[in-house]
Amino acid sequence: MVKGDGRTIALLVGGNSSFSNQVEFIVNLVPETSIYTRRVIFRQINMFHLFRSLGILIFFCLFAGNRLYAQEINAKVNVVYAQIGSNVDKKVFQTLQTSLNAFLNKRKWTTDLFEPNEKIECSFLLNLQSVVEPNVYKGTLTIQAARPVYNTNYLSPLVNHIDNNIVFRYVEFQPIEFNENRVSGTEPLAGNLSALFAYYVNIILGLDYDAYAPRGGDAFFQKANAIVSASPEGRGIEGWKPFDGQRNRYWLSENLQNSRYALVHDAIYTYYRQGMDKMIENENDAREQVLNAISMLNTLNAETPNLMIMPFFFQGKTDEIIRLFKKGNLQDKARVIDLCTRLDISNSSKYRQELK
Repeated sequence: MVKGDGRTIALLVGGNSSFSNQVEFIVNLVPETSIYTRRVIFRQINMFHLFRSLGILIFFCLFAGNRLYAQEINAKVNVVYAQIGSNVDKKVFQTLQTSLNAFLNKRKWTTDLFEPNEKIECSFLLNLQSVVEPNVYKGTLTIQAARPVYNTNYLSPLVNHIDNNIVFRYVEFQPIEFNENRVSGTEPLAGNLSALFAYYVNIILGLDYDAYAPRGGDAFFQKANAIVSASPEGRGIEGWKPFDGQRNRYWLSENLQNSRYALVHDAIYTYYRQGMDKMIENENDAREQVLNAISMLNTLNAETPNLMIMPFFFQGKTDEIIRLFKKGNLQDKARVIDLCTRLDISNSSKYRQELK
């Protein structure tokens, strides 16, 4: 028996479940386990087929003891300011870029433990388009993140999203700080900058954790939702409210928090953990699981059309899905064309052309 966080967990090794599922069950239910430990055990699970019962636990405990405290993300921020006029000192934007990189990479975003090679790869492109007033800038933010696929060097797209409602105040050398209990900070437009980045970091973390364990990202989606609820309010600040449009931070958070849309989380886990991670082990079974994940999304879309999470999920995945199913049989190709032309509408012709 293992006790953790007030819970007593019976670890039953044997029965009809597969060995890998038994190990995954053990790892996911021990709360003090580092995310590093979980991922490495999942990815090296074939090494442990000779272990049974006590042997699994001895290995697990020894492995879990080797921990490193480190930040969770490896973020790269680029600030583009080509559209900003010559009357603004461009050195301000270089300082801003340095400060944002430090803010994201030096802050501890979770209570979990990561080793450096387990950090989540992500990038942020802040494209400044205009000066609203002195020190107040408007632009767009492109957010990208990827998840490694087991037993390969391939990174599967996790997030590929553009937020068009970016406005903030920044004075050179102004500290970029974020307080969960005071999201707006001392001044809304200045606080909006850190709130935006903190929001998307939590979305990335939530999706990454969802991709490794069923409903694993709930805590981070709750944090993102808390940022939305306490978001800065002021002239020109948009994207945090339901009336700001149908594709914004409010609706993304709402879709990921609403229990009616729980199939989204099942689809994420199935797509990555049951599908992509099994491609080397059994390509046909993995392809079937990816198709199952897309079918789940189709079920949700039929019940509730036009959810923001639908295009958000498919952004960046079109080429990946096409590559996967080019090797599939005619029946699978026909099925994925049928589903993806309904769910990933902007790329419908690409599916038909590439998978015909």
